[in-house]
Amino acid sequence: MAADHVRRLRVASWHLLSSRVTMGGGAVAVGSFDAERCKLYTGHTTGAVILIAVIAASGGLLFGFDNGITGGVISHSGFEARFFGHHVAGNDPFCKFNDQMLQLFTSCLFLSGAAAAMVGSYTCRRFGRKATMIAGGACFLGGTVLVTLAIHMAMLVLGRLVLGVGVGFATQATPLYLSEMAPFNMRGALNIMFQLAVTVGILGAQLINFGTQHIKPWGWRLSLAMGAVPSLILFFGSMLLPDTPNSLVQRGRYEDGRKVLQRIRGTDNVDVEFDDIVEAVRISASVKNPWRTITRRRYWPQLVISILVPIFQQLTGINAIMFYAPQLFQAAGHSAESALLSTVITGAVNVASTFVAIILVDRVGRRALFIQGGIQMLICEVVVGFLIKQNFETPGNDALASAIIALICLYVAGFAWSWGPLGWLVPSEIQPLETRAAGTGLNTFCNFLFTFFIGQLFLTLLCALKWGTFLFFGGFVLLMTLFVILCIPETKGVPIEELSEVIIHKHWLWSRVVAGAPLETAPHEEPGSGLDDVAPGRDQGLAKVV
Repeated sequence: MAADHVRRLRVASWHLLSSRVTMGGGAVAVGSFDAERCKLYTGHTTGAVILIAVIAASGGLLFGFDNGITGGVISHSGFEARFFGHHVAGNDPFCKFNDQMLQLFTSCLFLSGAAAAMVGSYTCRRFGRKATMIAGGACFLGGTVLVTLAIHMAMLVLGRLVLGVGVGFATQATPLYLSEMAPFNMRGALNIMFQLAVTVGILGAQLINFGTQHIKPWGWRLSLAMGAVPSLILFFGSMLLPDTPNSLVQRGRYEDGRKVLQRIRGTDNVDVEFDDIVEAVRISASVKNPWRTITRRRYWPQLVISILVPIFQQLTGINAIMFYAPQLFQAAGHSAESALLSTVITGAVNVASTFVAIILVDRVGRRALFIQGGIQMLICEVVVGFLIKQNFETPGNDALASAIIALICLYVAGFAWSWGPLGWLVPSEIQPLETRAAGTGLNTFCNFLFTFFIGQLFLTLLCALKWGTFLFFGGFVLLMTLFVILCIPETKGVPIEELSEVIIHKHWLWSRVVAGAPLETAPHEEPGSGLDDVAPGRDQGLAKVV
């Protein structure tokens, strides 16, 4: 009985890890579980699971679409003439788009998105994952209407802020919904589909911009209006689906949760899985204040990694390229049409390279991908900077222009199989149960906040540093690669209940940082409950208890 109780808690911890995923162009945290107990799970892949995959893809497409659409819209002559024609700064190609309001058009979405993601964490618990997804689709649709019909800057920025609320809700709720509804043997694959859908959304937006560039003067409105497609899929698709068993149980609706589980598994025999969900919800409820807990010295490694990794992810400069690729290629000497085509090429490379991460992340490990991708990005950024400088000293060199595009594609590929997915995966999976909610919330907030800073400052930085902008980001890539080498432990193949021991006892730096820090106790433990033996973060790991 004791061993069975421990196995249940192991699976419950795994349920919780899977349900704390927060995505945005990245991968998900995949915890360990008791394989013997999961063999007792019954059911098969049903039509409901396939529909869930479509909903997850629509959430990813929504986020990716917005990342990819802005740069192409800005390059439309009709859009520029209406909103920014009188702001264009001289004939310097590096400064042509240097305008704070133009950058605000891109960046303000992520400011509201950061706030909405934090609110979405509450609404997912209080009202359910389904309601939060519906709200996300509705907000994105409302924002799409505002930006499509915008006649002045205030209306444009307001629409972007509303879009940000939709993106924040969607990125908080959709991966969470997917993780909880998918069968355990499909959870990883379906979560990676969400990540893949983000890159597909970026590519789709870039193709739309390329196709509408000659529709004057309203082609930009058509590009923005296409955001209604993923938002409508998310909105109406979510209305058709039930809420997750986890969410229903969390809100006290046990019978409804069991019925939903029976429906999506295609069998009435779901007792084992349902019991594990109930246990996971019980453990989650025992964690009263993860925000206070994560600030204690014992959890400083998790706190530092949850803050610095998403910040470093944005300081690679990737979103500067995704947001402003057409403007960047024009600054490098390309025509407007050629710049849009080059943007499509980088988007295709982004999609293809994501498959490399899917194949290698659990084979070669996180640190190897982090370090290899960082070195590749560093070399590409330094060389691109000097090639752009050379391109302006000897203009008209087609071979040089092609080399710049090829190196930027190599840079995007390096990001897509390293800092892209791992920037979300690692901060999520290193969190013990008692800090998981706070850690994933911090990761999302910092990511969105620094995405806002990059979107707001990049064109100004490009004007000031010109080709040196690439050296600027290259310097941060060097710094973050050193951070990985020195501070990020390898988590490949480590059971989730043992990750704290890897960080606390085996890592050369963090073991010194947390040495002597007091142990945490789960709040409101009852004697004999078993929680004292298996509380995450304890020196007595689950494997040792068994």
